[in-house]
Amino acid sequence: MITLQVVWLLLIGILIIGYAILDGFDLGVGCWHLFAKKGGERSAFIRAIEPFWDGNEVWLLTGGGALFAAFPAVYATVFSGFYLALMLVLLGLIFRAVSIEYRNKVEDPRWVAAWDVAFSLGSILPSLLYAVAVGNLLRGLQLNATGDYTGGFFALLNPYSLVVGLVGLSMFALHGALYLAVKTGGETQRKARLWAAQAWRVYALLFFVAAGWTACCYLRSGVVLPLVLATLAVVALALIRAFNRKGEDLKAFLASSAGIALVMLAVVAVLFPNLVIASNDPALSLTVFNASSSFRTLSVMLVIALLGMPVVIGYTVFIHRIFKGKV
Repeated sequence: MITLQVVWLLLIGILIIGYAILDGFDLGVGCWHLFAKKGGERSAFIRAIEPFWDGNEVWLLTGGGALFAAFPAVYATVFSGFYLALMLVLLGLIFRAVSIEYRNKVEDPRWVAAWDVAFSLGSILPSLLYAVAVGNLLRGLQLNATGDYTGGFFALLNPYSLVVGLVGLSMFALHGALYLAVKTGGETQRKARLWAAQAWRVYALLFFVAAGWTACCYLRSGVVLPLVLATLAVVALALIRAFNRKGEDLKAFLASSAGIALVMLAVVAVLFPNLVIASNDPALSLTVFNASSSFRTLSVMLVIALLGMPVVIGYTVFIHRIFKGKV
C-alpha cells in the first residue's frame, strides 16, 4: 500500500511539473504580450503558442483528475479551501482561451486591444495565484477535524504566500521570454532576450528571499533533500543567465525547464510526507498515507494512468515536432 501511495504521489508530481513547464511558457508569453508592439509582433506571440496552449492545459486537467482519484481528501480540502482563488484562475484561463480564438475575428483596433488586455491579464492572474496556493501549502492551512479549511480568502493573501506568488509569476515570465527567444527572430528575438535578462534578475532575487524564508520558518522535516534540490535549482538559474547572454536560446529554455522541475521537486521535498499541513494542529494534517484512496482504487487507477500517460506524452512530443521552428 505504501509503495502505491508513493507511486501516485510521483505520478501526480510528474503531471503538475509537466503542466508548469509546458503551460508555463505560454502563460509567460501572455505576461509580456502588452509589452510587444501592436499588430504584427503581438500576432507573432499568439502564433508562437497557438498550436500548443490547449494541449498544455490537458496536463492540469489530468493532474487534477489524478489528485481526485488518488487523494480525494486532499482534493476536497484544497479545492474547497481555495475555491474563490481557483474561480479566479479559471476565469483567467477562460479569458486566455477566448482571447486567442476571438482576437482576430473583427478588424477593429479597439476590439483587438481589448482582447490583448484580456489575454495578458488572463495569463498573469493564474501565474500569480498558482504560486500563492503553493505558498499557502508550504505555510500550512487552518483545518478542522474533518479536513475543512476554516480560514477565509484574505487569510490566503499573507505576506509569505504573496512573495511565493511573485516568485511563480517571475519564473513563468522568464520562461515565456526564453520561449519567445527560441520561436522568434530579428528585433523581436533581441527584445525577448532583454526581457529574459530583466525577468532573471527579479526571479533570482525573489527566489533567494522565498528560499531563505522557507528554510527559516517552514522547513519541518528533512533538510538534506530540499537543500540539494534548491542548490541544483540555483545551478539551473546560473545556466539560464549564461546561455541567454551567449544567445543560446534553446539551451537557456531547457535550463529554465529544468529549474522549474527542480523548484517544484523542492516544494514536494519540503512538504513530504504531508500534502496539506494543518498549521493549527499538525495531527490534522493530510499526508500521503492517511489521505489516499483504497488499495483497490489506487491499483485500478494506476493501470488506467499507465495507459493514458503515454498518450499525453506522445501527443505533446508529436505536436512540438510538427510545429517546431520559428513563427
